[in-house]
Amino acid sequence: MAGPFKFLPILLLPLFTFSVFGEDVFVSINCGESESYVNPDNFMPWTPDDTLISNGVARVVQSSNKNSDPVMDTLRVFTTRKKNCYSAEVTRGQKVLVRASFNYGNYDKLSSPPTFDLHFDGNFWTTVETSLTEVIMHEVTYVAKGDEVSVCVAQTKPNQFPFMSALEIRSVHSDVYSDVDESRALILNFRSSFGASELVRFPKDRYDRIWTPSATAAGVQTEAFFINSTGPNNPPSDILQTAIVGSTSNPLTFAQVPPSGASFYLTMYFSEVSDLGSTQTRSFRIYETSTTRSGPLQLPISPPYEAVDVRSLTNYTVDSLTNISLVATTDSDLPPIINAAEAFRISGVLTDGTDFNDALLKDTFDVLGEWSGDPCLPASYSWDWLNCSDDATPRVTSLYLDSFELSGSFPDISSMDALEIIDLHNNTLTGTIPDFLGSMPNLQELNLADNEFSGSIPATLSKNKKLKLNVTGSFCTPGKSCASSSSPGSTGVTKSKKSSSLPLVLGITIPTFFLVWVAVGIFIVLRKKRKPANINMPVVTGGGANGDANGLHKIGEGMVHEMMENVGQQTFGSPSPLLDNDQTSDLYGQKGVQNP
Repeated sequence: MAGPFKFLPILLLPLFTFSVFGEDVFVSINCGESESYVNPDNFMPWTPDDTLISNGVARVVQSSNKNSDPVMDTLRVFTTRKKNCYSAEVTRGQKVLVRASFNYGNYDKLSSPPTFDLHFDGNFWTTVETSLTEVIMHEVTYVAKGDEVSVCVAQTKPNQFPFMSALEIRSVHSDVYSDVDESRALILNFRSSFGASELVRFPKDRYDRIWTPSATAAGVQTEAFFINSTGPNNPPSDILQTAIVGSTSNPLTFAQVPPSGASFYLTMYFSEVSDLGSTQTRSFRIYETSTTRSGPLQLPISPPYEAVDVRSLTNYTVDSLTNISLVATTDSDLPPIINAAEAFRISGVLTDGTDFNDALLKDTFDVLGEWSGDPCLPASYSWDWLNCSDDATPRVTSLYLDSFELSGSFPDISSMDALEIIDLHNNTLTGTIPDFLGSMPNLQELNLADNEFSGSIPATLSKNKKLKLNVTGSFCTPGKSCASSSSPGSTGVTKSKKSSSLPLVLGITIPTFFLVWVAVGIFIVLRKKRKPANINMPVVTGGGANGDANGLHKIGEGMVHEMMENVGQQTFGSPSPLLDNDQTSDLYGQKGVQNP
């Protein structure tokens, strides 16, 4: 009976997740995988990405590079497009933690781990330098400015294709890291649980922050049975169970801040491991040492027992490699201790993204839904089929959606009033051409050639002398071919549909060819009737088998009728002798003939 009960935690997981996080986001995407997976250690569910993204190719690491976490054994590689993105819905103004993981694992057997860029919500995040044997992980925490989070990888070097192994998005309470400007992001440098023997994460940390065990000095265990971890940043109580201890005579160095030209946010967690009573004291200061300066940074710290003291350095800058250490005060009986610490690089001000009205563009056609991430940002990685302005909040200025297999009626894009060029030629758009196009203030070129519109050209377009309009072959009516129409100043279509006249040419040429030869045959027979019959041939009188003078003509008419039927069947239903063997004579299936 024990067997079925082992699945109980998995069955209850959705209820547990909902009760803990409510409407918050808790997304775990297993890149390159097609089946769901639940981590047996923390019952965390992983969603396969095969239905979440349409581009890229799923790959598996080499067996010799398999990871203890099976999620890291698959990846998705992107060999096309400037950038490829994953997206997840969030609430605007929600604080989120986003973590992307990369395990090259020599999946391509080239032993050449690639380097590429990582973006979030149109902002540059970092340059990913993958490893042959190690999992590379990057994390960022910020307040979402839109209603979705997008994480993108972008190729920066030839033949070095970006990939992703896992993506995690977690909601974080607004009080966490609240002493940092919400218009900026915190890019993780390190997060350490000192003196610990194993990492701490969800469910011990409600936000699934990963606290890596670190022992730069002697580790100790707390004597406290319970520790109240209530305080800034809501640290998990597990990270306060252990600590590292220095000496009263030497600094306890626990962090190195690399020079980067950016500001840092350093937050530290202190909890006394013993009940000192009134007999002993522990007192120390945070101290910095660099090539340009050294000295204490804050007032002395005396950690509380069964509680936590959180200290932070905000907008902390360094001009060279800086060591952060703890130095005992002169009146301290005991050496300094520290339980945990986090260090982040503070980003520049985050972009608001492409103008909201323009960002909704991908919702206009189903085929555009596979494009995710910010349409215009970062500027060097806008979507392939549009151009954008260089404003702080960019606008879409050009659409090049020719030959995109767009169908249906023309969408309402009247709010995209910065558009200067719209090229939708060579699609199958139907319905009427909307009148609002003629009222778009910046529109200079409109190419709607080779579509299947009905009705007429709106006067706002046809009378607009400033507009370069092309609607050649864009109007169709039942049973009739598309009509050609263009404005006086229009030019030919840049990339029109392939001609569909070949079936018509063959349908006329082939019957005519046979009719000519039938007529020639009849003429020759009639000529021979006037000549003496060959002695070896039977004499035919009256022209017909039964003496009917019209018999030969009827035979000719029958031959013509039969030939016409055969030609009609051959032209539209069987392989044509004028085409290669690999071509079919289906009117819309012939090689080189495009379905109009």
